[in-house]
Amino acid sequence: MHLNVNPAPEPLLTPAPLPQPDQQLVPNRGTGAGTDVTSTLNDGLGWSVGEWIGYSSLMLVAVLLTIIAATTLWWMLHAWRSSASLAKTQFTANPRPAAHSFTLLVPGRHEEEVLGDTLDRLAQQDHPDFEIVAIVGHDDPGTEAVARAAADRHPDLIRVVVDHSVPKNKPKALNTALKTARGDIVGVFDAEDEVHPHLLTVVDSKFQETDADVVQGGVQLMNFQSSWWSLRNVLEYYFWFRSRLHFHAKSRFIPLGGNTVFVTKERLDWSEGWDAECLAEDCELGVRLSSDNAKVVVAYNPEYVTREETPPTLKSLYKQRTRWNQGFLQVLGKGEWKKLPMLKQRMFARYLLAMPFLQAATGILIPISLMLILFVKVPTVVALVTFLPLLPTIVTLAVEITGLAEFGRSYEQKVRVRDYAKLVLGMFPFQVFLALAAIRSVVRQVRGINAWEKTEHTGQHREAQESQGSPAAVAGSAPRMLEPVLQGSGGRS
Repeated sequence: MHLNVNPAPEPLLTPAPLPQPDQQLVPNRGTGAGTDVTSTLNDGLGWSVGEWIGYSSLMLVAVLLTIIAATTLWWMLHAWRSSASLAKTQFTANPRPAAHSFTLLVPGRHEEEVLGDTLDRLAQQDHPDFEIVAIVGHDDPGTEAVARAAADRHPDLIRVVVDHSVPKNKPKALNTALKTARGDIVGVFDAEDEVHPHLLTVVDSKFQETDADVVQGGVQLMNFQSSWWSLRNVLEYYFWFRSRLHFHAKSRFIPLGGNTVFVTKERLDWSEGWDAECLAEDCELGVRLSSDNAKVVVAYNPEYVTREETPPTLKSLYKQRTRWNQGFLQVLGKGEWKKLPMLKQRMFARYLLAMPFLQAATGILIPISLMLILFVKVPTVVALVTFLPLLPTIVTLAVEITGLAEFGRSYEQKVRVRDYAKLVLGMFPFQVFLALAAIRSVVRQVRGINAWEKTEHTGQHREAQESQGSPAAVAGSAPRMLEPVLQGSGGRS
């Protein structure tokens, strides 16, 4: 027998069989007979039609959350671009002598517990020329009695106007009192507000310094330790009035705040007051004034902010947020923003006013995404996309933690370790809560339900101040703890 010890080596690359006459040779692809692009993609990814829909929804949620989180973070940090920009957001340290007269409108409905103290504190303003108009409903004898008692205590400063409109809401009450206003400038306050006695003096000076049509002062919720969601609500207000509104004013498109807002009587007469059918009358007025190129100035000092309370229950906050969201949708549909002169302003307005739609869509897609993550093996490309919102979310949480520390320092409030824990743990539940409120606002708007859902007030902010001992920000002090965050990220506007 002959044994072949060294057989001939096989070819390193086995040649492919030659194509048949009816097949087309495609370089680097093999044969191309019957090739279909869709089937090739499906074969490459291995996705069924249902998986395409599910994975696309998941990625859409991720992209939406990323856009919303990134823009929100940008607005939150606007005021802290530099020390100079932060200083520009404040009232002047040396106000000019008084040059204007003021009418302060204070609507109250079933506010017996808080209205009397608010009117007494407003009467302590050190400005030489102002009047206070308390507005009560004809069917609310309890609040009317409190208002008239305050007018008796301050007969030269306070008068009472009765609103006979039906059904009642805040803009109707304001319009009723506006007809009787005597001041050059009209300011709005809520029935539970704590107002600094020097506020009108610095607002008067700001009108003179800037030749503004509108001056928006700061508003701050105070009772951050009442519940996990009140903590987040307090921080929302802090960043909104401390930073975001300054960005909106710079962009010359601004939804005004509901109180501590001062508008020249001339501008209010031009606008015929507030839109009586809008659930966000403050936003609507700001949009109309912006569309008419009114000059709006925002000023914020911790010393001069108007102090308020969060809604007393989560249900009350849910209704309040629903009303605000639905009001934004009403303003979007009304279309006054289309009169803004620049395309950039109109795009910004569309995005801001459509935010309830975006939050509602995200709220619907979130549970779908969770089901896919929990019960479906997610492909790598989808998993990578779902991580996109993580970066702005982590940075936002870091900014919120720093902001909570700054809030405590500015308002002399003791922030505890458990407060930081509640802030971190409540982040996702609060976002789900906001999405649910947005969904409800869309449903109400589609169904044509425009009933005003009033937020009740119990004076929790006053109780919080008494328990921690009359907190007052140091005059002229500028919070700077967020500056390192900005400088580290290179954020600029």
